[in-house]
Amino acid sequence: MIIFSILFLILSNAVSLRRDKSILYSRVAIIVLLYSSLLALNTLFLTSLGTGIGLYGGLFHITSTTQIFQIFIFLISAVILQLTAFYPRKVWLKEYSSLTKLLFYNFLYYKSQIQNKMGEQFKIIEYPLILLFIVTGATFLVSTSDLVSIFLSIELQSYGLYLLSTLYRNSELATSGGLTYFLLGGLSSCFILLGTSLIYANSGTTNLDGLYVITSLSDIANDSHNILYWYKSYYIHFSLLILSVGFLFKVSAAPFHFWSPDVYDAIPTIVTTFVAIVAKISIFIFFLELVHYTSNSLFKFEFTWTTSLLVSSLFSLVIGTVLGLTQKRIKRLFAYSTISHVGFILLALSINSIESIQAFIFYLMQYSISNLNAFVILLSIGYSLYYYINDSNDYKELSDKNNSPIQLISQMKGYFYINPVLALSLSVTIFSFVGIPPLIGFFAKQMVLSAAIDSGYVFLALLAILTSVISAVYYLNIIKQVFFDKAEYKINPEVQSLNMHGNMLKKNVLKEKLTFKTESITLSSSLTITISLLTLIILLFILIPQQWLSIANILALILFNS
Repeated sequence: MIIFSILFLILSNAVSLRRDKSILYSRVAIIVLLYSSLLALNTLFLTSLGTGIGLYGGLFHITSTTQIFQIFIFLISAVILQLTAFYPRKVWLKEYSSLTKLLFYNFLYYKSQIQNKMGEQFKIIEYPLILLFIVTGATFLVSTSDLVSIFLSIELQSYGLYLLSTLYRNSELATSGGLTYFLLGGLSSCFILLGTSLIYANSGTTNLDGLYVITSLSDIANDSHNILYWYKSYYIHFSLLILSVGFLFKVSAAPFHFWSPDVYDAIPTIVTTFVAIVAKISIFIFFLELVHYTSNSLFKFEFTWTTSLLVSSLFSLVIGTVLGLTQKRIKRLFAYSTISHVGFILLALSINSIESIQAFIFYLMQYSISNLNAFVILLSIGYSLYYYINDSNDYKELSDKNNSPIQLISQMKGYFYINPVLALSLSVTIFSFVGIPPLIGFFAKQMVLSAAIDSGYVFLALLAILTSVISAVYYLNIIKQVFFDKAEYKINPEVQSLNMHGNMLKKNVLKEKLTFKTESITLSSSLTITISLLTLIILLFILIPQQWLSIANILALILFNS
């Protein structure tokens, strides 16, 4: 479905003369992703009873886990596409807000700045097309079962991300950030290619199922030197270690994290939203089966490559927390926050017990939702401040203000007094990052820590608790500035007294000429509904926990039983 849609979008790009169809294409892409998620949901019954289905000669392997996370990727991508499928602001008139008038009346006004029609994201017609390419690569990577398909999938996903980062042609910052991402991403691909070639040179197979068998056989060879003397388990594990370095690079896990704060900060916020979330989900789900089948052996051996994941988890927890304390730019802070949370995810992944895999699946899902909400709120704050002015020279000199209106944490000072509901939504999301009960983030961290202590990783569990407490400092600093500092914004006096005009139409017939003030300009329904739903999921998880926990528990049980 996605591939056919990509072909049709390419054809429509080729034949269209006008460059203002970006919103239409984004809406088409949303429909495509929703339909693809329905197709994936419809095929869940095929994999619910057995251990999965092999496709294309074993290149791909469809299981319940891959299907669930494909649906999850489709839905997350559809929500992100809403940011470019609808204008961010609208005019809201109380007397015309009844359901019948919303359905049958159309309000026409000519100030394009009200809707932000000239925003850069609405001029880029290729955005949904490239995004569909990335989603295709991500879904392939989730289901991959062969060294060849691993490399093709990760490169399809990565090339799309490089293009997406540099899509804003007039932005010097975005171009430099995308170029950095491309060069360092190419370096990480070299590690992946080296690891896969070493595995193939040693084992003679590209299929991961064959690799899992060989890993177990080479473990027997450690105990019985006469059996399979030419296979050495440490060789396979060192090859997998090199492979994992490339993937840890791409998920910005420490000590391979150094590119992410610069790239997150340089590229436009709409693009950062996608780069920070979808790229990580697919790689972690691929890691899940790789870790499970290559380290869950019946035999003892001296070295396993998953030890490197524990070391990376340790570095990520410390670096993401300590370096985050000094940040003044909000997206750099989110980048270090992501590194810290990647530490929790890697900790759950490397333990590899039923409880830890359940915690891993749940943590990945809840963190993706919380992170998505944080970025959507950040964009909405920028959109809601367009008729406010600030006399501070620090904000006037910010580069790339049109694409990333909120860049400094101090720009949100006193925002509670401008839009209290949006400020409360931001505080709920940030408290979830911290892990304060009864929000969804608390239960995710509690599950990971419980699994770590049960498996004897007491030191890492204590370190994770300590870093969570320290990271609360920079999270609560945001809360302090939003709620307790004095607002530095005031409504532009030129706009405050301005009367704006519009026409109320019914079936394209003029019914009434209306005059409205700036107070009638609000955030669009797509933004407000998205933020409301995501915030309620984070806030009310304790009332409906069973469905989420059951999904994570069932997927973990299926993996271990298979």
